[in-house]
Amino acid sequence: MGSGQWLMEKRSSFRSDSFSKEYENVPETGCLSIIVLGASGDLAKKKTFPALFNLYRQGFLQSNEVHIFGYARTKISDDELGNRIRGYLGKDASPGHSEDVSKFLQLIKYVSGSYDTEEGFKLLDKEISEHELAKNSAEGSSRRLFYFALPPSVYPIVCKMIKKCCMNKSDFGGWTRIVVEKPFGKDLESSEQLSAQIGELFEEPQIYRIDHYLGKELVQNMLVLRFANRFFLPLWNRDNIDNVQIVFREDFGTEGRGGYFDEYGIIRDIIQNHLLQVLCLVAMEKPISLKPEHIRDEKVKVLQSVLPIKDEEVVLGQYEGYRDDPTVPDHSNTPTFATVVLRIHNERWEGVPFILKAGKALNSRKAEIRVQFKDVPGDIFKCKKQGRNEFVIRLQPSEAIYMKLTVKQPGLEMSTAQSELDLSYGQRYQGVTIPEAYERLILDTIRGDQQHFVRRDELKAAWEIFTPLLHRIDNGEMKPIPYEPGSRGPAEADQLLAKAGYVQTHGYIWIPPTL
Repeated sequence: MGSGQWLMEKRSSFRSDSFSKEYENVPETGCLSIIVLGASGDLAKKKTFPALFNLYRQGFLQSNEVHIFGYARTKISDDELGNRIRGYLGKDASPGHSEDVSKFLQLIKYVSGSYDTEEGFKLLDKEISEHELAKNSAEGSSRRLFYFALPPSVYPIVCKMIKKCCMNKSDFGGWTRIVVEKPFGKDLESSEQLSAQIGELFEEPQIYRIDHYLGKELVQNMLVLRFANRFFLPLWNRDNIDNVQIVFREDFGTEGRGGYFDEYGIIRDIIQNHLLQVLCLVAMEKPISLKPEHIRDEKVKVLQSVLPIKDEEVVLGQYEGYRDDPTVPDHSNTPTFATVVLRIHNERWEGVPFILKAGKALNSRKAEIRVQFKDVPGDIFKCKKQGRNEFVIRLQPSEAIYMKLTVKQPGLEMSTAQSELDLSYGQRYQGVTIPEAYERLILDTIRGDQQHFVRRDELKAAWEIFTPLLHRIDNGEMKPIPYEPGSRGPAEADQLLAKAGYVQTHGYIWIPPTL
């Protein structure tokens, strides 16, 4: 049977997305169109277009098969859009950089139109179809990727317009996929409503809910560290681990984004998505394979095992001066800092507190996972006061993995000190460029790999954990404690950590090694 006849016979059973099981082995030969919706906005300029440019420079996007379309309400020309984003594509002194920028910008076609009428989307479809025709793509073999660099409020209507006007026309190996940015709603009800509206138009394998934290190099390393190294296997449980901290700290405030931030707050903005995703990777059981669905199944099990949050295991803060922002209400109850203790009710983690901590306008900028082990029984060296063993994954800045342990001080005396076994990426991988999270995730969407994206049931389980707490904050039942900008946050947060069992190390600080 010829391949053409086989395709004709199978056509009726194909879905529009290449994730169809029957379709897995059909080669993707059609040209690729990447459509950036909200192309004139900040997210597109600062993240989406630079990520696409870096993929182009590294050869992952070939000029003979890909074309990029920008779509927004702003009435500007192709050249004007290029001038807006040129400055965000890096100022690399390497040979050919400026030439690469110029070639990349030539791949971008801009279309102006509204988000709630068919006229603009029909024009967009016409431009995409002309590109596909020019590339001699067989009908139905083309690939269309829509990236929503847009506020979530317009997701439903934009999805309707794409479904009605811009889908790949038939099912010969092509696909249409959408990438949506967080926040995915404000609570369980609004998230489920948004999911239902999008779900009516697109199947789950076509929807990529992007959380850029899942694209970070050190976050991606979690599964390898946990499941490819023998010495972690017997230690990674409640018998040996006392507590786990997942921390996000910024040393600046809202900086002109006060109005947007006040609508969401630090829990919705950081903890409920970024830090909770990291918690899943730290706490999950080993999946039966590296297939995306097997990994996401284990993450959902973790979320469904989290117990309701207790009010006494939450500390909220708001930095002094936050309400001075003219876009922030004078009596805002929105927290800019939060420490929340989560408890996982399963055999591996019963009794181990998972402490999620995030804040703005603090004394340092960092994101890290800190696994603190229990005290050594029978401490013959009397070194308990120096601190516990810790395994730390530094996500940013100065990416590193280090193990904090007690060693003998060099010399004639038997005295001990805290030191570390250190894998600092800047030193170990000199000359290696760590890709930006958005580069990795956009490439995953093109390849059809949903491993690092949030599934609908995963999203629902995450909102179920935090919605009751968020409603109590929104109703004014829980108040944030004022704290001074440039501090560690409210003192009550440190007290909560101590109560949860975290023992702070005194007299030791990790210093990134110099080259």
